[in-house]
Amino acid sequence: MNINYGDMGFKAGLEIHQQLDSKKLFCNCPSILRGDTPSFEIKRKLHTVAGESGEIDVAAEHEAALDREFVYQAYDTTCLVELDEEPPHEINKDALMTALHISLLMNAKIIPISQIMRKTVIDGSNTGGFQRTVMIARDGFIETSYGNVRILGIFLEEDSARLVLKDEKSAVYRLDRLGIPLIEIATEPDLKNAEHAKETALKIGEILRACKVKRGIGTIRQDINISIKGSNRVELKGFQDPKIMLKSIEEEVRRQLAYVGAGKKNSSEVRNVLPNGSSEFMRPMPGADRMYPETDLPLLKIPLDFINSAKKNLPRLREEIEEELRNQGLSQEYISILLKSNEIEKYKELYYIVPKPNFVAKAVLVFPKEIAAKKGIAFERVLEILDEHYFEVFNKVAQGKLKEEDVKHIFERLVDGKSFSEAAKLDKLSVNDLEEAVLKIMKSKPGLSENAYMGLVMRELRGKISGKEASEIIKKLMH
Repeated sequence: MNINYGDMGFKAGLEIHQQLDSKKLFCNCPSILRGDTPSFEIKRKLHTVAGESGEIDVAAEHEAALDREFVYQAYDTTCLVELDEEPPHEINKDALMTALHISLLMNAKIIPISQIMRKTVIDGSNTGGFQRTVMIARDGFIETSYGNVRILGIFLEEDSARLVLKDEKSAVYRLDRLGIPLIEIATEPDLKNAEHAKETALKIGEILRACKVKRGIGTIRQDINISIKGSNRVELKGFQDPKIMLKSIEEEVRRQLAYVGAGKKNSSEVRNVLPNGSSEFMRPMPGADRMYPETDLPLLKIPLDFINSAKKNLPRLREEIEEELRNQGLSQEYISILLKSNEIEKYKELYYIVPKPNFVAKAVLVFPKEIAAKKGIAFERVLEILDEHYFEVFNKVAQGKLKEEDVKHIFERLVDGKSFSEAAKLDKLSVNDLEEAVLKIMKSKPGLSENAYMGLVMRELRGKISGKEASEIIKKLMH
């Protein structure tokens, strides 16, 4: 069955949560996930309490009825804030700056004074039973091929604890993730169809990656709220990859259509997306009145000079960087690799010294991997060694004291443990000696092509002859 999104009154909006790359939001603990054995654990249970209206939240009541025990595994890096035994500290400035960058790139209006709030959390993933959140900006938009998608709000909040194990009677969480700064971006229900939802998610992802965010699986979570004419809103959670988004949206629309066709209304609920694109019930949709002010922190006041600093140092989007690299003359292959790596800043700094884009990209992206593979050394260790010497090597190239073709050989000697002065001492031969050496190599393998001899010569005389010298001598001896 083909889906006509326009005729069915399709309404959908995205909620995207992305971890930021800084220390935790309300304490000074590191935002690092641990793989070792936890140091200690604490146990708690959920108790429902009626709000000011005298009513108990339906989602909280559902969870409390399960009578689960929550176990929290902690480490030597866990502090009393994470255990909910100490008031939160002042909001992390690095995380706040990143939130401003994201807000500005989404054309949103920054809120200079706002109230930090507590959002009730009933699945045990927060030790205090709530998540701290604060609105940073509102009323933004991003451009898409279907028109602008309005950004309802951009929030800065704490990530939840990491679920390790769950069964009917207990849930085990690790506190290493609790409190990692999380940016939440909520769009208005402007999405026209499944393809538009995917395009919007990718566009937001591009903006996030231009800023100081964490990378990798589990650092970003994407939810979507969906309803059609005559149905209740459903929230789909658990998108790790936008590729599955199309199928999941179509499956949910068909599920809601089945209810409408039978003259019924679906339940307003939160559903978990499964790997095959279908979904399963998680919990009832939380009530609207689950937010209340954080009493342990003052109002968040963002000074004008802090906002101006964010504007002055605004990151550039991928398409802008790609255009600049292309104008420099960098090949498309290297552009693609460079944009996927974390080496953009290093490339820019070295390009400023030696403005030869493809040479710089090769030295930064290719040489370290080739050296690591050749010598059987961890790639990270090779990078660590070379990072100490990149500028020395490139300054010598810029001064004409080293040739480009010598750089890889010097890198290899540095990785072997030689000092820079030793590595840069290349054993050059005289022109006559070079010709004799090349002739000897060619006589040992008669009848080969010019390119084949070139490979042999460069391998045998590495560091003693340049590519240009080798090519000229080989041509001379072959003709």
